[in-house]
Amino acid sequence: MAKRAKKTKKPTIDVSRVSEIVGSDLNDLCDAAESAIEEGGGFGWLKPPPRQTLENFWRGALMVPERAVFIGRLDGIIVGSAQLVRPTKNNEAQALSATLTTNFVAPWARGHGLARGLTAMVEDVARRDGFLVLNLDVRETQEAAISLYENAGYVRYAEHPHYARVNDAWVAGYYYYKDLQEAG
Repeated sequence: MAKRAKKTKKPTIDVSRVSEIVGSDLNDLCDAAESAIEEGGGFGWLKPPPRQTLENFWRGALMVPERAVFIGRLDGIIVGSAQLVRPTKNNEAQALSATLTTNFVAPWARGHGLARGLTAMVEDVARRDGFLVLNLDVRETQEAAISLYENAGYVRYAEHPHYARVNDAWVAGYYYYKDLQEAG
């Protein structure tokens, strides 16, 4: 009699916009951010800052009127995030362009489509809010992110050879945009 293969439970994936992060959610978000930073995708940080600094970063992001914070959950635990940054009200020339930033998923939670989901949700909200273009930038070393963005229709329009200084060496950065009208 042949044995049946055990069915593995498919993880629950959820992406949402948040206006508050407290308690264990704040702890989970900081844990995920620390893991991403240690892996080299630290949205500016090269090593994890003190926990209080990271907590203050997330609390502060939620307080900025031009920012929208999105989180990705894997089986109910926050494992990633992204932010939509709108131009300030006095920036009329770029009033139709927003920025996708701080997009990451903890290394141990990758491969479930959360980064793609976070990116798509930011795009949807930007489009709904009337933005026509979404901009972002990424280090050349973040190959998975580059692949994600290019497969999602982002166009690389520039390279900065001295984008970031990592381990006493310059790392190039790539700049992308996506026309939300064409993509919508």
